[in-house]
Amino acid sequence: MKFKIATFAGGCFWCMVPPYARLKGVMEVFAGYGGGKFKNPTYEDHGDHKECVQVYYDPDLITYEQLLETFWKQINPEDDGGQFGDRGDSYKTAIFYNDNKEKTIAEKSLKQVQNKFENPIATKILKQTSFTPAEEYHQDYYKKNPVRYKIYKTMSGRKAFLNRTWS
Repeated sequence: MKFKIATFAGGCFWCMVPPYARLKGVMEVFAGYGGGKFKNPTYEDHGDHKECVQVYYDPDLITYEQLLETFWKQINPEDDGGQFGDRGDSYKTAIFYNDNKEKTIAEKSLKQVQNKFENPIATKILKQTSFTPAEEYHQDYYKKNPVRYKIYKTMSGRKAFLNRTWS
């Protein structure tokens, strides 16, 4: 089976896994730390890495464009300080591309999303450089701790923003 990998930073990685895990054509989604040079990132100290998800997908069943559409509908693309209740560089949004084709598609997608918002889109489009899976207790957090996950998603303001903006 052939597959491709896409990596997205959308703030808290717990909230970014479920939307991708539900998509037909997505084989696996890992929470982790990406885009940095810091060695051996952990939840307690991930240095210059962003919390992100790495999505393994079958390009015959789902396109990179569809993955990007899902990405935009999980974040506040105007927020340049983090996402919802999580603040700081490690919670800022980014699309990590693997090649020039993905970069071009991501740039086009960003321009389309910009039309929906008044302020400049804060999401960066960056070359994929690194990814380290997060600790096991972070993987599929929404399944392992469904009540805590729902409380976090609601109390952070993410759920209300997404419903208001994308519904």
